[in-house]
Amino acid sequence: MIAKTDLAGQLMNAPAVSGGTSAPGKGAVDVSGQFGKLLETAIDQLNAQNAEVDELTKQFATGQLTDIHQLLIASEKASLGLELTVQIRNKMIEAYQEIMRMQL
Repeated sequence: MIAKTDLAGQLMNAPAVSGGTSAPGKGAVDVSGQFGKLLETAIDQLNAQNAEVDELTKQFATGQLTDIHQLLIASEKASLGLELTVQIRNKMIEAYQEIMRMQL
């Protein structure tokens, strides 16, 4: 399970892409591949969080889980992860739209 701060830390440590200032020897394809891998990992972790919530919900419904706090904490973590993902997606779409509006 990934914490919100872990995902934010991964995004903050992502290599810079602007103005050709990326690390020497790394082309745009390498940087975009790393960014794509970062997004793929984050989505996989979000799916894992949701699967954990589903499993805890089943356990709670069948009476195998007696501590509802575990379910509530896992549910809140998954909710925050989803909210963060949606916010990142919205910012990416805004950036794309801004780039598309640029006049050459």
